[in-house]
Amino acid sequence: MNAAAKSSCQTIEKALKKSSAFRKIDDGLYVVKQGSSLVMISVMPWNADRAVVRCVAQLVKGVSMEVPLAMQLLEMNALLRFGAFAYVPAGEVVIFSHTLLGGPTMTAEELTATVRDVAIIADEYDDRIAARYGGQTMQELLEESVVEHLRGEIGPDHFKP
Repeated sequence: MNAAAKSSCQTIEKALKKSSAFRKIDDGLYVVKQGSSLVMISVMPWNADRAVVRCVAQLVKGVSMEVPLAMQLLEMNALLRFGAFAYVPAGEVVIFSHTLLGGPTMTAEELTATVRDVAIIADEYDDRIAARYGGQTMQELLEESVVEHLRGEIGPDHFKP
């Protein structure tokens, strides 16, 4: 990890450490839970002396990319002040992401505003996209994961009526 990436990590940890929604997953990888969305923050060195900080929220998983969805995402991208919707074929996932230039020029205010806005957009559009095009929102996936975990610990018969 270069100096710019280390500086970015220090800014992220200092700016977000007091939030109960913030978790450090690994060096250069963090997550913030905001509303029904999770914002992943990843720090990546760029060249020898720069870094980028990418904030990504998964909106919907298991949705097929078809022309109407592609057109809607492109039209919404044209209206946004920053960031972009994208489609990841692996997992059939719609995401929203924004990338900042990291390093010593990245401020805590810039970072927190970006995380907040990425979360707001994800929270705003996840249900709309899932309702219109199918798939599961991040909230639904988390809830399903918790139920499966509990079934494994408690036993499947516990959840039967």
